[in-house]
Amino acid sequence: MKPGTLAWTASMFNPHPNLADEVNRSIIQSEIEGGVFLHDLPPSTILEIQTQHHCYRAVLLGGSEALLSGHPEFCPEPVQVAIAGSTWGGSMLKLQYVGRGMHLEFRHPAYAMPIVTSPIQEIRDNAQLPALQLEPRVRGAQS
Repeated sequence: MKPGTLAWTASMFNPHPNLADEVNRSIIQSEIEGGVFLHDLPPSTILEIQTQHHCYRAVLLGGSEALLSGHPEFCPEPVQVAIAGSTWGGSMLKLQYVGRGMHLEFRHPAYAMPIVTSPIQEIRDNAQLPALQLEPRVRGAQS
Protein backbone atom coordinates (compact mmCIF):
# COMPACT_ATOMS: atom_id res chain seq x y z
CA MET A 1 0.00 0.00 0.00
CA LYS A 2 1.44 3.39 -0.99
CA PRO A 3 1.60 6.20 1.61
CA GLY A 4 -1.45 8.41 1.48
CA THR A 5 -3.73 5.70 0.13
CA LEU A 6 -6.30 3.74 2.02
CA ALA A 7 -8.58 0.93 0.91
CA TRP A 8 -12.22 1.54 1.77
CA THR A 9 -15.22 -0.71 1.63
CA ALA A 10 -18.46 1.17 1.50
CA SER A 11 -21.82 0.11 2.81
CA MET A 12 -24.69 2.29 3.88
CA PHE A 13 -25.08 3.18 7.54
CA ASN A 14 -28.60 2.61 8.78
CA PRO A 15 -29.52 4.50 11.94
CA HIS A 16 -30.08 2.04 14.73
CA PRO A 17 -33.64 2.23 16.11
CA ASN A 18 -32.44 1.55 19.68
CA LEU A 19 -29.92 4.40 19.71
CA ALA A 20 -30.79 7.98 20.48
CA ASP A 21 -31.04 10.37 17.52
CA GLU A 22 -28.03 12.26 18.91
CA VAL A 23 -25.92 9.08 18.84
CA ASN A 24 -27.01 8.20 15.30
CA ARG A 25 -26.21 11.78 14.20
CA SER A 26 -22.74 11.55 15.75
CA ILE A 27 -22.03 8.28 13.95
CA ILE A 28 -23.15 9.75 10.64
CA GLN A 29 -21.10 12.92 11.24
CA SER A 30 -17.96 10.83 11.84
CA GLU A 31 -18.58 9.12 8.50
CA ILE A 32 -18.88 12.49 6.75
CA GLU A 33 -15.79 14.05 8.36
CA GLY A 34 -13.65 11.00 7.68
CA GLY A 35 -11.14 8.99 9.58
CA VAL A 36 -9.33 5.71 9.57
CA PHE A 37 -9.66 2.38 11.32
CA LEU A 38 -6.33 1.16 12.69
CA HIS A 39 -6.99 -2.38 11.47
CA ASP A 40 -7.02 -1.02 7.89
CA LEU A 41 -3.39 0.17 8.19
CA PRO A 42 -0.26 -1.99 8.23
CA PRO A 43 2.18 -1.94 11.16
CA SER A 44 4.86 0.76 10.83
CA THR A 45 2.38 3.24 9.35
CA ILE A 46 3.10 6.68 10.78
CA LEU A 47 0.12 8.89 11.53
CA GLU A 48 0.42 12.57 12.33
CA ILE A 49 -2.68 13.49 14.34
CA GLN A 50 -3.24 17.23 14.70
CA THR A 51 -5.60 18.03 17.54
CA GLN A 52 -6.81 21.41 18.64
CA HIS A 53 -3.86 21.74 21.05
CA HIS A 54 -1.07 19.33 20.03
CA CYS A 55 0.38 17.44 17.10
CA TYR A 56 0.85 13.74 17.89
CA ARG A 57 2.95 11.24 15.98
CA ALA A 58 1.79 7.62 16.16
CA VAL A 59 3.90 4.80 14.78
CA LEU A 60 1.53 1.86 14.51
CA LEU A 61 2.84 -1.42 15.91
CA GLY A 62 -0.15 -3.60 15.10
CA GLY A 63 -3.59 -3.96 16.62
CA SER A 64 -4.22 -1.02 18.90
CA GLU A 65 -0.56 -0.61 19.92
CA ALA A 66 1.43 2.44 18.84
CA LEU A 67 4.46 4.49 19.78
CA LEU A 68 2.95 7.90 20.52
CA SER A 69 4.67 11.24 21.00
CA GLY A 70 3.71 14.89 20.80
CA HIS A 71 2.24 15.86 24.16
CA PRO A 72 4.63 17.84 26.44
CA GLU A 73 3.44 16.07 29.60
CA PHE A 74 2.15 12.61 28.65
CA CYS A 75 4.44 11.70 25.76
CA PRO A 76 7.19 14.18 24.92
CA GLU A 77 9.21 11.16 23.73
CA PRO A 78 7.67 8.08 22.06
CA VAL A 79 5.92 5.81 24.52
CA GLN A 80 4.05 2.59 23.75
CA VAL A 81 0.32 3.12 24.23
CA ALA A 82 -2.89 1.31 23.36
CA ILE A 83 -5.15 3.42 21.17
CA ALA A 84 -8.69 2.62 22.26
CA GLY A 85 -10.32 4.70 19.52
CA SER A 86 -12.15 8.00 19.26
CA THR A 87 -15.04 9.54 21.17
CA TRP A 88 -17.38 12.45 20.64
CA GLY A 89 -16.40 13.78 24.05
CA GLY A 90 -18.56 11.39 26.04
CA SER A 91 -18.38 7.75 27.02
CA MET A 92 -19.28 6.27 23.63
CA LEU A 93 -16.15 5.00 21.86
CA LYS A 94 -15.62 4.17 18.18
CA LEU A 95 -13.09 1.35 18.63
CA GLN A 96 -9.64 1.56 17.03
CA TYR A 97 -10.76 4.55 14.94
CA VAL A 98 -9.05 7.91 14.51
CA GLY A 99 -11.61 10.41 13.27
CA ARG A 100 -11.69 14.10 12.46
CA GLY A 101 -13.77 16.14 14.87
CA MET A 102 -13.49 13.38 17.47
CA HIS A 103 -11.26 12.99 20.56
CA LEU A 104 -8.51 10.35 20.48
CA GLU A 105 -8.53 8.09 23.53
CA PHE A 106 -5.48 6.06 24.50
CA ARG A 107 -4.08 4.14 27.46
CA HIS A 108 -0.68 5.21 28.73
CA PRO A 109 1.32 2.72 30.86
CA ALA A 110 2.03 5.34 33.56
CA TYR A 111 -1.59 6.47 34.06
CA ALA A 112 -4.53 4.51 35.43
CA MET A 113 -7.20 6.43 33.50
CA PRO A 114 -7.39 6.74 29.71
CA ILE A 115 -6.08 9.97 28.20
CA VAL A 116 -8.46 11.85 25.91
CA THR A 117 -7.18 14.51 23.52
CA SER A 118 -8.79 17.71 22.31
CA PRO A 119 -10.73 17.34 19.02
CA ILE A 120 -8.78 15.99 16.06
CA GLN A 121 -8.40 18.61 13.33
CA GLU A 122 -6.41 16.67 10.73
CA ILE A 123 -4.83 13.27 10.11
CA ARG A 124 -1.80 12.63 7.91
CA ASP A 125 -0.04 9.35 7.22
CA ASN A 126 3.41 11.00 7.12
CA ALA A 127 4.59 14.43 8.25
CA GLN A 128 6.05 15.16 4.80
CA LEU A 129 2.84 14.37 2.91
CA PRO A 130 -0.24 16.54 2.47
CA ALA A 131 -3.30 15.71 4.57
CA LEU A 132 -4.92 12.38 3.78
CA GLN A 133 -7.92 12.69 1.56
CA LEU A 134 -10.02 10.57 3.87
CA GLU A 135 -13.05 9.27 2.11
CA PRO A 136 -16.23 9.21 4.14
CA ARG A 137 -16.56 5.64 5.33
CA VAL A 138 -20.01 4.31 5.74
CA ARG A 139 -20.10 2.07 8.76
CA GLY A 140 -20.88 -1.55 8.15
CA ALA A 141 -21.99 -4.16 10.63
CA GLN A 142 -18.39 -4.75 11.83
CA SER A 143 -17.52 -1.12 12.65
